[in-house]
Amino acid sequence: MGVEGAPDTRSDWAARRSDAAAEHAAALERKNAAAATQARRLVEEFVREALERGLRPTPLRARAYNGRTTYRTRLRGWYLKRNGSLAVDVDGNYYVMSAPTSLRSRFAGADVAPSDPPLTVGVGARDGESMPLEQLLRLRLQAGNDWPTTG
Repeated sequence: MGVEGAPDTRSDWAARRSDAAAEHAAALERKNAAAATQARRLVEEFVREALERGLRPTPLRARAYNGRTTYRTRLRGWYLKRNGSLAVDVDGNYYVMSAPTSLRSRFAGADVAPSDPPLTVGVGARDGESMPLEQLLRLRLQAGNDWPTTG
């Protein structure tokens, strides 16, 4: 509490700090939304071009978190990485092809939810494993139907 008649600088500071944090969070959210929109456009363009080039969509499988088991999914599309960890379906949705280890999934198949595609894939991975999404999609298109996976 300040001196009588003087402004309470402690609460003013807290209010300004709170406002600054809220604005920073809002700016980050706007930036992330713009990046996701741009990445979704790249994925949609990939699907259009893949179909125009005659790339055959394949049934997509999800790898269990244990890394050893794969599960069927209802998805059809194209793997973006040879290890089968990333894929795009024929509707232009982006997927990280992993699922919890589950007896139900072994028999009924796994449900994999679409994700917002990142503009750079593999951020935070080991050195040399990150790549711009646009480049990954271009490489996948160039490979055509000759794209073996372990997915």
